[in-house]
Order: sequence, then C-alpha cells, then structure tokens
Amino acid sequence: MLGIKRLGLLAALVLVGVAPAAVAQAAAQPSQQDTQYLQAIHQSNLFEITAGELAQQKGQNQGVKDLGERFRTDHTQLDQSVQQTATQLGVELPDEPSADQQAVLEQLNNASGEEFDRLWVTSELNGHVQSIQATQTEISQGSEQSVVQLAQTALPILQAHYDALVQLAEQLGIPVPQTGATGPASPGGTAPAPPAPPVPPAPGGTAPAPGDTETPAPTGS
Repeated sequence: MLGIKRLGLLAALVLVGVAPAAVAQAAAQPSQQDTQYLQAIHQSNLFEITAGELAQQKGQNQGVKDLGERFRTDHTQLDQSVQQTATQLGVELPDEPSADQQAVLEQLNNASGEEFDRLWVTSELNGHVQSIQATQTEISQGSEQSVVQLAQTALPILQAHYDALVQLAEQLGIPVPQTGATGPASPGGTAPAPPAPPVPPAPGGTAPAPGDTETPAPTGS
C-alpha cells in the first residue's frame, strides 16, 4: 500500500513538473506579427543584397554604385542577425525574395545606363519606405523581445539608407514619394506594388514616405 502511494506521489510530481514546462514552451512561440516580420525583412534583405550587386555592376552614376555597395554590405550583416533570431525562435524563413521583388530584379537586369539608375533609385525608395513602416510596426506591436530589438537595430540603418536615397534622387531629378503617412506597411525589398510577406506586404508600390521621426524598426533596405 505504501509503495502504491509513493508511486502516486511521484506521478503527481512528474505531472506538476511537466505542465509548467509545456506551458513555457507554448508561450515561447513567436506571435504572427513577429514571425511575419522576420520572414518579410529576410526577403527584403535578400532583395537588397542582389539589387546592391546589380547597382555595382550596372550603375552608370557613381552614387548608385556606391549606395549599391553600401546596401549590399549592410543588408548582409543585418540578415545574419535575422537568421540567427529566426533559428532561435524556430521560424522558417523564405529562401528567395517575394514574387514582386523578383519582378523588380528582372526589370533591373533588363535595364541599362540612365534607365537602370532611375529604376534602381525609384524601386529602392519605395522598398525602404515599406521596410521602415514595417519595422516601426514591429517595434510598436511585436511581442517577442528579441525580434523587437532586431527591429530597433534595423530602423536607423533603414532610415539612413532612405535619407541617402533621397539625396541621390534629388541630384538625379527623380521624384521622391511624398506622403507623411506612417502606418503598418510591410518590409520588402523594392518592388512596385507591395505584397506582403509577413506582417507587411513586400516592397514596391508607391508607399508613403517615412516620417522624419525615427526612433525605435526595415526595406531593408
């Protein structure tokens, strides 16, 4: 009888120990917002790395070449953090840019000279606006601290990219999206018409320009 009681007590202790562990594991699952942001910003980084290489190879204007190199380097480093965070949280990342981003890359591949420079700057402006908005959304609505911190690190990088693009666009006489809207948008490289991988649509489309307020959030960009 005593042996049975001891077995019952051990079983109860085991259950008590397992339940909290199961609850903790469930609580560790990232939210849809966090998951979508990681996936979208990763696609944006993939786009930016490829677009940056194209700018270095095909850009006619030296400013385009220089920004292409800068974007490729920054987004490569940023994506290392994205992949590390996603692995820790068990989030599966896409292995290629979004369909819209791939369409833009195809257009860039087919363009040359001044046409390439203008297309590259325009698509980068649109993509960075969306990435900034998506990053700001993650900072305000994300629940997983590691993802929010990632967004806070990405925001100033994306904003600096956007500011540099605005200066280059003004030099080249390229229109800059003007709309002080700030609302959730999605990150994504650059592409006309945004689709939204996680959280936000992908890049592209004409998106409102990010507000000057930047503090802890990036098109990737």
